[in-house]
Amino acid sequence: MNGGQARDTGQPLLLGVRHHGPGSARAVRAALDASRPRVVLIEGPPEADPLIPLAAAEDMRPPVALLAHAVDEPGRSAFWPLAAFSPEWVALRWALEHGVPARFIDLPATHTLAWKRDEEEDEEAEEDKEGMEREGGGAEAAAERHALDEDVRIDPLGVLADTAGYDDAERWWEDVVEHRGAGKGDALAPFTALEEAMTALRETYGSGGHGRDLIREAHMRLRIREAQREFEDGVAVVCGAWHVPALRRRAGVTADRALLKGLPRVKTDVTWVPWTHRRLSRAGGYGAGIDSPGWYAHLFAAPDRPVERWLTKVAGLLRAEDRAVSPGHVIEAVRLAETLAALRGRPLPGLGEATDAVRAVMCEGSDVPLALVHDRLVVGDVLGKVPDTVPAVPLQRDLERTQRRLRLGPEVAERELDLDLRKETDAERSRLLHRLRLLGIDWGRPAASRSGTGTFRETWRLRWEPELAVRTAEAGVWGTTVPAAATAKAEADAVAARALADVTGLAERCLLAALPDALPVVMRVLADRAALDTDVAHLAQALPALVRSLRYGDVRGTDTAALAEVAAGLAERVFVGLPPACAGLDADAAEEMRRHVDAVHSALGLLGDVPAARDGRLRARWRAVLRTLSVRDAVPGVLRGRAVRLLLDEGELAQDEAARLMRLVLSPGTPPADAAAWIEGFVGGSGGGLLMVHDERLFGLVDRWLTAVPAEAFTDVLPLLRRTFSAYEPGVRRTLGELVRRGPGRQGRAQALTAGAPGFGPGVDEARADAVLPVLRLLLGPDGDGEVRADRADRVEVRR
Repeated sequence: MNGGQARDTGQPLLLGVRHHGPGSARAVRAALDASRPRVVLIEGPPEADPLIPLAAAEDMRPPVALLAHAVDEPGRSAFWPLAAFSPEWVALRWALEHGVPARFIDLPATHTLAWKRDEEEDEEAEEDKEGMEREGGGAEAAAERHALDEDVRIDPLGVLADTAGYDDAERWWEDVVEHRGAGKGDALAPFTALEEAMTALRETYGSGGHGRDLIREAHMRLRIREAQREFEDGVAVVCGAWHVPALRRRAGVTADRALLKGLPRVKTDVTWVPWTHRRLSRAGGYGAGIDSPGWYAHLFAAPDRPVERWLTKVAGLLRAEDRAVSPGHVIEAVRLAETLAALRGRPLPGLGEATDAVRAVMCEGSDVPLALVHDRLVVGDVLGKVPDTVPAVPLQRDLERTQRRLRLGPEVAERELDLDLRKETDAERSRLLHRLRLLGIDWGRPAASRSGTGTFRETWRLRWEPELAVRTAEAGVWGTTVPAAATAKAEADAVAARALADVTGLAERCLLAALPDALPVVMRVLADRAALDTDVAHLAQALPALVRSLRYGDVRGTDTAALAEVAAGLAERVFVGLPPACAGLDADAAEEMRRHVDAVHSALGLLGDVPAARDGRLRARWRAVLRTLSVRDAVPGVLRGRAVRLLLDEGELAQDEAARLMRLVLSPGTPPADAAAWIEGFVGGSGGGLLMVHDERLFGLVDRWLTAVPAEAFTDVLPLLRRTFSAYEPGVRRTLGELVRRGPGRQGRAQALTAGAPGFGPGVDEARADAVLPVLRLLLGPDGDGEVRADRADRVEVRR
């Protein structure tokens, strides 16, 4: 039964559409203009009926989405996205513009969200069952059941495209709908043809594997009957074309109500939220699975000559990116697109032909600028907007007010934000972003700063994703404002944290977010966990984050005195427990402990200026620990070598002594694997290569040992050596290669230097050494008497 007949016989006008199809959207507008219904029913959650008038607000701009979430569990949610080219949005706007009631008739979200909960529980149970089947030899049965489930679920448009001889459903839809106009001469003709096709599919495939569609369709039929009793024959229904045959079928009211009886429920809230074209293009998660929303928006908005207008838009984008694209390029691209369409048997050029033409004519065959066109135009960065009057949780309102006050509005395109924390506005922006991260709202992510590495600089990468609205609703349980919610969340996380490092990391985040009310709880938990934890690795892992937090006291104006005392106590416990914890470790455990030793060493460098460590006792204790590690035979070689290296860097070990320790380790009595591990600890990491470049005695020792390793042991030590030397900078590796070629271990240092090797001389050039002192004074800072600190400056050695 076609659309015209439906109106004559008192049946509802069923307008079957493709969701987010611009051709369907134009056809819906034409059909509604021609039929003038008294009520418009739309596929969507009925709980959103009170929100329909907001679609006519001046500050409502698609793409937007209806968001439904469980009141008691905001993270359980569902979205119904709508773009400007969505038939449902067009139907809504038409009804509001013509004063006609509009209603949503799909299954209520209260059941949909309950279904999602049950599905997740069923999936977990199914995974457990399949695991048992695999363990019990039932893997084949599980795989067969999955295969059957996949076989019965069909894609209606995919089946129609395949039947018509197309291998691409998008291209088939463009040819039969987008390029045919909106029912020229008969506004209902497209819907009649699509209904006939879907009827044939439903007769062949039934529900097509979408069993719950039968329940949804039963609810839609009941709502349609209610509207017919109220408006008689003036009912128009806009829904997915797949549902039209089921809605056309006469079914008993009793049978439909029986299908809906006993459905699970959850208490639900519904609101409008902004959406994006980029999110529409995603098939998974909350996306709509549209490959080219920007292209669809163009097709819907272009009054005529869509290909010419599209290629002009592409040329404008490429010219803005400094590519030489002229009007002649546009003309040639249009001709090529039309030629390709004719060769491929298409009524008009589609996105495929336009893309091929752009690649050949405007991009000179390169896919690099074409990727820009796809990202900016085919997909697009359009971000919708909703009125301030839409329902929202108090936390969302507070976040929006803060965003406006700080002039930090959400944007769909990723952008980099550099903050100078000495400026009050930037400091407030930093606090907001850190607080949101504590709440799980990752609008901004920290990035490496290109403006400097000081504690007063921060760089963030900002990108607003629609699902952050769900995260905000979910975080609303912690408080009505961002600071209050972040404080409550931090306190709860501290109590629930299992690892000591988690608590210290949380303390750091509280300082970054300026949450003084949360710190007492975090510090109490930190002190309790630190007192009970006896694992040195845990203590060493926790110390760096705690010490980093002390750096934020000056620039952020926070009191870190209590934190400094806890850090000093934690360091003392590391000193006591580290030597015995390093004994008897295997290779993997030794490497992990080496990373902890490096982290503790770096942390103590930051702790040196806090009141608890100004007397130098902590540094002295740490040096004593390193000396113990450097000479204890039970400690793995990688740790002994690292301890020697750290003492050498600190100036606590003379180079002659370091060379003596290396000679002992590289003596013939030491197994090659142990010697290689010692070398990895000593010269691995930052500065290890330069150490050997500038001290040829050490390089010669390594060189002579390496050439003396027996052939049968060489393959065992090679992975360690390769890992050590591959981490060096290319310039350092090149210099070491030159030293190997020259053979410093065979010539001796004096012979090498007198041979005129570039960069080396027989002694220190005092004039060149004095020339760098002004720069060192700027870098290291003066002491009280205005002179460069001797303990640092004396380490400088400039050679010819």
